[in-house]
Amino acid sequence: MRRNKNTSLDTTVTNFILLGLSHPPNLRTLLFLVFFIIYILTQLGNLLILLTVWADPKLHARPMYILLGVLSFLDMWLSSVIVPRLILDFTPASKSIPFGGCVAQLYFFHFLGSTQCFLYTLMAYDRYLAICQPLRYPLLMNGRLCTILVSGAWVAGSIHGSIQATLTFRLPYCGPNQIDYFICDIPAVLRLACADTTVNELVTFVDIGVVAASCFMLILLSYANIVHAILKIRTADGRRRAFSTCGSHLTVVTVYYVPCIFIYLRAGSKSPLDGAVAVFYTVVTPLLNPLIYTLRNQEVKSALKRITTGRGTVNENK
Repeated sequence: MRRNKNTSLDTTVTNFILLGLSHPPNLRTLLFLVFFIIYILTQLGNLLILLTVWADPKLHARPMYILLGVLSFLDMWLSSVIVPRLILDFTPASKSIPFGGCVAQLYFFHFLGSTQCFLYTLMAYDRYLAICQPLRYPLLMNGRLCTILVSGAWVAGSIHGSIQATLTFRLPYCGPNQIDYFICDIPAVLRLACADTTVNELVTFVDIGVVAASCFMLILLSYANIVHAILKIRTADGRRRAFSTCGSHLTVVTVYYVPCIFIYLRAGSKSPLDGAVAVFYTVVTPLLNPLIYTLRNQEVKSALKRITTGRGTVNENK
């Protein structure tokens, strides 16, 4: 496969230069403000959902909202791994990142991203059980099992991140150190390797692309069964509530998985669209999650009203 022509072993890369997103110089200040505001809103929005789930007794006792709280926590950290570094691209600050910092960013990006991927699958499974197996749902999905599944997603994500970081940085980097991307991600970093990257690209395709596509197909299969079950509900109000609950999750899944699959099933490509697509699922999606779940989920909106009006636990005891 492709191999960097500069294979001089007397130079070892100790830092990388992130070239960032291509942009007109006169838009630098505007882009800085846009991404800074996105980052602040992302943190505040997800923190609001996290605190709402934790503070409302009706929500934190239900697996669906435990998973939603974990998702918000993941979004806050994923955004923190990506956006502050991206914001620096629009300032006079150095674009250099230490070799160890690049390793850490790639690891945490794939650790948190893959954990989120598994979590979306668990959320779809939870909705499948709740709607298709309503009588057995309390037995099939209880708090203990939910905790085990979430822990498994975190462990699997950590293993995935470790594998990708180890395979990527075991290669020698002895030539150019300019990464034509806004973060240290696998396809962009591999272009600088002074060795054959065939194995790495194959592992990237299988471990990321196929796993993401498989999770996406499992989610679609769950929702196919859910839609079939919803259509059997006799009352229009019951169908509306079921579709509303599932619609928010399906919307989030679509805006996350489609760009992710677009990037990693084409790991060897160098399309100008890759940067824009990556910004969407790494920067915009964590911002959209709290908006989608609060605007489309009546229970979350009701919990927010109870908390903001100070009626959280008072009404529970009446």
